[in-house]
Amino acid sequence: MYDFAILGARLIDGSGAPGAEADLAVSDGRIARIGSVAAGTARRVVRAEGRVLAPGFIDSHTHDDGYLLTNPTMTPKVSQGVTTVVTGNCGISLAPLVRETVPQPLDLLGPDRLFRFARFADWVQAVDNVGPATNVVPLVGHTTLRVAAMTDTARPAEAGEIAEMCALVSEAMEAGAFGISTGTFYPPAAAAPLAEIVAVCAPLAGRRAIYATHLRDEADGIVPAMEEALAAGRSCGATVVFSHHKLAGAANHGRSRETLAMIDRAAATQSVCIDCHPYPATSTMLRLDRARLASRTLITWSKGYPEASGREFAEVCAELGLDDAAAVARLAPAGAIYFLMDEADVRRIFRHPRTMVGSDGLPFDPHPHPRQWGTFPRVLGAFVREQGLLGLEDAVHRMTGLAAANYGLAERGLLKEGYWADLVLFDPDAVGDRATFAQPIQTSAGISGVWVNGEMVWNGSAAVTTGSARGRVLRPAA
Repeated sequence: MYDFAILGARLIDGSGAPGAEADLAVSDGRIARIGSVAAGTARRVVRAEGRVLAPGFIDSHTHDDGYLLTNPTMTPKVSQGVTTVVTGNCGISLAPLVRETVPQPLDLLGPDRLFRFARFADWVQAVDNVGPATNVVPLVGHTTLRVAAMTDTARPAEAGEIAEMCALVSEAMEAGAFGISTGTFYPPAAAAPLAEIVAVCAPLAGRRAIYATHLRDEADGIVPAMEEALAAGRSCGATVVFSHHKLAGAANHGRSRETLAMIDRAAATQSVCIDCHPYPATSTMLRLDRARLASRTLITWSKGYPEASGREFAEVCAELGLDDAAAVARLAPAGAIYFLMDEADVRRIFRHPRTMVGSDGLPFDPHPHPRQWGTFPRVLGAFVREQGLLGLEDAVHRMTGLAAANYGLAERGLLKEGYWADLVLFDPDAVGDRATFAQPIQTSAGISGVWVNGEMVWNGSAAVTTGSARGRVLRPAA
């Protein structure tokens, strides 16, 4: 007897192959049968009525490290159909670090009190103990390692500090980290030269590992920044993930042709891929250089001037009677959304065959970027149904099978008998995002049901909070 069956769905299996109508049955957390499921052979039945059944979506770029612990229902993600999140991106992970106060951008991961894990294994255990609604693919952040090992991060690391960071990386990999992320764009890691990064990544050699990077420069200097990242990946044989790939500022609009061609050339000799979200704006800590590049800046939070949250930066400057530099200092620490990308670049990057989907949301922002709640339905609604930028099977592949292959997720990312039952049921004619820049905290339309390891976590209107723990921290493939 099957635990449950979904009948009459249009199955899109995550491989990119054309969809086909079939039933799917689940037992003991795994897909037990694809085909015709006989009446009376399942304890529960879901009638799909022509809706699409796909593998659960894999969010290839998140900052959910702390949110998993404080909000284990993971409503912003499961309501989009996401069943697995990749954490520890942009060089910042919650562990291994114990600090009463942390520097920006580490505070993007949540309150200082969350930085209480001296070992990566301690954080992994805490997540498993909570039993969040999603699976987790963890990375360890190079910036976090620097803050843990160095008293002064405004310089290159010394030999003893590099040795300490390497020991922390080795412990993290043994605890289940899939690799390292870097964020040399940010002050605590900006002084790290390539030689330091290569040395700290040495424990990744001989493993199937990830090197994910928020580049040192995503504006005028993007090409040398990409060359640096590719060199780091080659040094340890890791797959290079270009995080939230973008071209920042009007002077660089259109250069995605150049950067994507560079990625294609690199792919001939090393493993490389991209993650991207479907919006022309990005979000991070409030920085003067970013505010000056952007055509518009929206404040997401501010400790220095809380009244700025959710408001235009230019409006706040005028209200305070300050120029932009003085206003940044007055609001700090703060976060912001920057409108600095070109829609044509976003579409071109999304169409590239190596592009996965990653939300890059900041879940603790009081006024977050809408990507935290709407990324995946936006792709399916705006890019697939409305604009025809991608075919439905291609879009699902980027959210599932492609990501699973790039991260080495065993028995996930595809609808195959014997694979784990991470599933999303959605209406292709109705799916879409409701979250906006003005009102970003809104669930999406058209997501009818979500299952993680065979357990329902979203019923179409709310997170399911009963039952056993659903998600788990995944382990890298051997």
